[in-house]
Amino acid sequence: MSGGKPHYPHKQDGIIEWREERIVGLLTWVREGDDVQLLTLDSVLEGQGIGSALMLMAIEDCRRNDIRKIWLTTTNDNLGAIGFYQRLGFRITAVNVGAVDEARKLKPQIPETGYKGISIHDEIVLELNIEPSLR
Repeated sequence: MSGGKPHYPHKQDGIIEWREERIVGLLTWVREGDDVQLLTLDSVLEGQGIGSALMLMAIEDCRRNDIRKIWLTTTNDNLGAIGFYQRLGFRITAVNVGAVDEARKLKPQIPETGYKGISIHDEIVLELNIEPSLR
């Protein structure tokens, strides 16, 4: 769920990172006009650059396909992800206050607390504007 809308990442485009014949990372997205919304970014080996490698591949793919912006939402407790995306150049562009509380009404399995006991209530929107490739 993001922006009050359900998403189905398994039905969307993505990039898989393989190491030693096993999947170690996955990034999925959905294209919306000239923008791409990231849906998932997962790595089974933390701290080994898998997420960064997947993001850099996605950014380059977007650049080649004339996509001007990548954006995503995460929850207010996801401090590691918020920092990760900011280090890649993403900017916080909105805070959807109470969005997770509303989503929980449709999807009650969304937990009420997350990282280090932080109450989960809000969505944080991050965006990266992409410069066009020089052709």
